[in-house]
Amino acid sequence: MNTRTHFRLMVLYVLVAAMLLVLMGRLWTMQVLDGERYRQVAAQNRTRDIVVPAIRGMILDDKGRPLVRNRTALVVSVDRTTLMRQKDRGEAVLKRLAGVLGITYDELQKRIRLCAPGIRRPCWPGSPFQPIPVDDRVDPKRALQIMERQEEFPGVTAQFQAVREYPEPEGANAAQALGYLQPITQEELDKRKGIKVTGYSGVDLVGRDGLEAAYDADLRGRPGVRRVLVDSQGRVTGTAFERPAEPGGHLVTSIDAKVQGAAERALRNAMKSARSQGHPADAAAAVVLDVQTGKVVALASLPTYDPSVWTGGISQEEYDALLGKKRGEPLISRATQGQFAPGSTFKISSLAAAVADGYPLNGIYPCPGSYNVGSRAFRNFEGQGHGDMNLHRALVVSCDTIFYKFAYEQWLRDGGMKPRAHPKDPMVAMARKWGFGSRTGIDLPGESTGRIPDRGWKRRYWEATREASCKAAKQGYPNLERTDPGRAAYLKAIAAENCAEGYVWRAGDAANFSVGQGDVLVTPLQLARAYAAVANGGRLVTPHLGVAVVRSDGSVVRRIPTPPSKKLDVDRKVLEYMRKALADVTKEGTAAGAFSGFDLKKVHVAGKTGTAEVYGKHDTSWFASFAPVDKPRFAVVAMISQGGTGASAAAPAVREIYEAIYGLKKGAKPALEDGELPKELPKPPVGSGVIGAGSDAQPSAAPTASPEASLDAAPDGSPEASPDGAPNTVLTDGPELPPSTAPRTEATGASPRTAR
Repeated sequence: MNTRTHFRLMVLYVLVAAMLLVLMGRLWTMQVLDGERYRQVAAQNRTRDIVVPAIRGMILDDKGRPLVRNRTALVVSVDRTTLMRQKDRGEAVLKRLAGVLGITYDELQKRIRLCAPGIRRPCWPGSPFQPIPVDDRVDPKRALQIMERQEEFPGVTAQFQAVREYPEPEGANAAQALGYLQPITQEELDKRKGIKVTGYSGVDLVGRDGLEAAYDADLRGRPGVRRVLVDSQGRVTGTAFERPAEPGGHLVTSIDAKVQGAAERALRNAMKSARSQGHPADAAAAVVLDVQTGKVVALASLPTYDPSVWTGGISQEEYDALLGKKRGEPLISRATQGQFAPGSTFKISSLAAAVADGYPLNGIYPCPGSYNVGSRAFRNFEGQGHGDMNLHRALVVSCDTIFYKFAYEQWLRDGGMKPRAHPKDPMVAMARKWGFGSRTGIDLPGESTGRIPDRGWKRRYWEATREASCKAAKQGYPNLERTDPGRAAYLKAIAAENCAEGYVWRAGDAANFSVGQGDVLVTPLQLARAYAAVANGGRLVTPHLGVAVVRSDGSVVRRIPTPPSKKLDVDRKVLEYMRKALADVTKEGTAAGAFSGFDLKKVHVAGKTGTAEVYGKHDTSWFASFAPVDKPRFAVVAMISQGGTGASAAAPAVREIYEAIYGLKKGAKPALEDGELPKELPKPPVGSGVIGAGSDAQPSAAPTASPEASLDAAPDGSPEASPDGAPNTVLTDGPELPPSTAPRTEATGASPRTAR
């Protein structure tokens, strides 16, 4: 053997030895260092983890009556991922399934397609990796066909699930307060940790609005885990480990179903009455609030809807109806999200501002039929004068001109058209003290702030609308000019004024502000909170609905603490003065007709009517109140959009609510015993909150293994960017006018009418 050959052999020996050493090192690493990990991987090839859904908790009223509960349904779901892996992308399976379910193939395809902009419902708004429910009311015989022929229906399952049901006890709908559920989206799955995705559609639903969203973490429960043994074909051969699911807690609320039902009926009756008088009466809201604690006893909003429309998927027509103006946007709560000009109910704030600014509380003031604010006459309701009077009488008869005088004189002291460096704006500052222009803090998502306009807001509004105002000032209103030349000329003059000086806080703005007109907007809940503060002596309570979370056996998981109150910076003498004045409104004032025949000796109601003008619409009707006067317990506010005067629509609705609370009609039982809320927590209905599954219920099909995903805490439900595409719609019914038509200054001829 020559030297060259020997050298080559040595190189080969070294290479072989090196390769053997590397192989042995890798083998040692896998068996010793990483042995435990690979043993787990090997075990997972023989097991599958199945997440077992937890039953979602019920939502109960203050006496334990279920406002939301569950029913058992046999649900057929389709695993879209499994279908997409097939050669024909699941077409054959879907056609067979459509035949079994008795629907068309096209309809079934629509139900499992993913929602995206431009795609009409039905579609799937949740994660593409979750099984998609396609029928939640399937006949057991049809489900049995699917499960007996699994080889023909890969990726299709039939399971008993708990789905939401809304029994409406005592006629209480409360849809906007209760909220609804929607499937969790893939974006949420990617962001969150801590929640198991089940592979069952039911448990992967999350609260999107109302109490369902605010208390989603309490209601959802904790899913269980079942680890099953499978063979090489993926068939289950046994169970290796099981941790049962923990059902969600039941949420006890402060809502009383009888009072809630009565409030909704009262609003319907008021709307019907207003329509009979020629008003559109297109929406309404009512709030019943415990003035001492802030507990919300009723929160009604019309038009409303049946929340079960979300169960099992929603059609495009149904979805459009919830958000469309044609049916009044029933998804929106007028009580917490609707914003309206409050009219004369706002005078409690203006009176407090005037007294704080130096006007005598017990002074005498003239109440003429009209009062000149600059060169413009601002009139009382129907131009009626009442002579000289004190502030007590001014609230009772709802004199506007006294408040115009206060506002105009304050505006002049601040510098008028050339304001001083730091104007006081007493009425603006006082309105904010009452909580107007900010959220109340209620435990519901999407609450509106209302609007308290000031000089800064007006400038921002002018900057945003100046271009449109200047365009209208130049071009005018040619279409309107053909039918109403006088109106067209008036609007053109307003547009010219807005274009040039729309940022100026004028005397007319201050005068309108004082009587809850102009650009002022409040929510019914804000107004109820303000009147509760008058009643309780100066505490701004924080409205809330959640009381406690309890288990099925009645044991308490946690009590929801009462939020702290804020002190209202108004002299107690002023509040006492207003209480006495408001008590006379129902006896001899603007609401005397509405409360004629009402037993004021048994339950003396104090309140204030309000009628707010809205450009291009009928007046908004208000009545804000509290009772009983001697020992205030409840604040009740009603609002009827386009309902006419406060005395004709809203006041009768509030009367009807009080009659239900105290059982004042002949033969009627009071909704609240002794006019008091329950002091003890109710016991939840027997069982876990699932109805419809008895001993003869069909057994659940064998579970199908599904991948685990993780989520963190429940979404806060804020509708600012709803994953299912629903916008955060907030209604306003006030001076949110076209930029070129908003009534502005004392230079214009017409004056607003603020009725009682």
